[in-house]
Amino acid sequence: MNKSRIFQFCGIMACVFMILLIIFYWDDVGTAHFYLHTSFIRIQATHPTMTNQNQDLSNSKKTAGERITNSGATIIQDNLELTYLENTKGYKGEESSPKMEQAFDDIFQPNFDEKVFELEINSAKTSNELEQIQSERRQNIEDACSDSSIMFSGKNRKFEDIPSRELDHLIVDDRHGIIYCYVPKVACTNWKRIMILLSESLLKQGIPYRDPLEIPRDLVHNSTSHSTFSKFWRRYGKFSKQLMKIRLKKYTKFLFVRDPFVRLISAFRSKFAVQNNDFYNRFARQMLQLYANYTDPPLTVDEAFSAGIKPTFINFIQYLLDPQTEKEQPFNEHWRQVYRLCHPCQINYDFIGKLEGLDEDASYLLKLLKVEKLVQFPSSSRNQTVASWEHDWFAKIPVAWRKKLYEIYKPDFVVFGYPKPTNLLLD
Repeated sequence: MNKSRIFQFCGIMACVFMILLIIFYWDDVGTAHFYLHTSFIRIQATHPTMTNQNQDLSNSKKTAGERITNSGATIIQDNLELTYLENTKGYKGEESSPKMEQAFDDIFQPNFDEKVFELEINSAKTSNELEQIQSERRQNIEDACSDSSIMFSGKNRKFEDIPSRELDHLIVDDRHGIIYCYVPKVACTNWKRIMILLSESLLKQGIPYRDPLEIPRDLVHNSTSHSTFSKFWRRYGKFSKQLMKIRLKKYTKFLFVRDPFVRLISAFRSKFAVQNNDFYNRFARQMLQLYANYTDPPLTVDEAFSAGIKPTFINFIQYLLDPQTEKEQPFNEHWRQVYRLCHPCQINYDFIGKLEGLDEDASYLLKLLKVEKLVQFPSSSRNQTVASWEHDWFAKIPVAWRKKLYEIYKPDFVVFGYPKPTNLLLD
């Protein structure tokens, strides 16, 4: 083959490559939204970084203020991440080189002038006091995760070892650089509404929602309404975990929790004390057969409630304590432990809200995120379960059962700083 033919062949191949590149780029970028976010407050972390299995995510252990985002920042595109990953020699398995980290820093977080601001919170506490509370909550998680005397399933595994199906509670908003781990029975319906509104993932007559309460409940809980980590694998394949780790490092991560036993009462009230055909068929009929001596319970929830047949709170606790329950399938998300939903020992959350102080924490978080002018957290006292009911609800539960139940949910009590319910566990 003479030189002219070689040049012709190379030219043809270059043209083909450019055409394919243009097609690929236009398909993934040309019709995409250009999402903007950055961090603009630098505050010294109030506690040391985590070691061992969380070393690769240690840089994300910052105060909530450090993760604040601003809509006037930099363009972030998934195709940029993917293209860089595919062409970076520093990518080896699950690890990333310093060169690769620096390149992603350039993409995700360019240098901006540092800014400091004072928050005006609807609270009797000052912003410093509220940040101190957050610092203590983050420190409590870190201490529990590093304490070798506290053991629970999955505690010591690395983030890379978490199956994608267990990451379906991590909702991502790329527009504002936010990750929310939703916990059922902890105001998650309204927080999901907030995430839909911010990400503009749903439209009403072609226009994004502006009032979170206008978003229908069935759409709020529809998985197609949210971008979650569990969906990354289908889009990015082998690069998915690395892209997740990048977001975990760069984005503001938050969750809300509540007293574990009160959460169980709330779950029972909403799923079994009122008519819910789905939960009746999936769980209640089995409870009635196994623990309430109904060999052939009614087929529908309407028939069951008309006959006055429904599982009691005692039956629900029996179901949770039965070793066979999780051999057949994992706990449903409404009573699954928070540490199994949100992986606090693998993910360094920037903000930990509590339902017991929902209004104050929600107001503080939205202002930290600089989205308080875009959305307000809906106030709701509808059918709330309160901690003062615990004694009444557990009055007929044998103390031995209460102790076993506490052992199942003990990690949530310890990790999220809830006191041991000693009054319920005494003989």
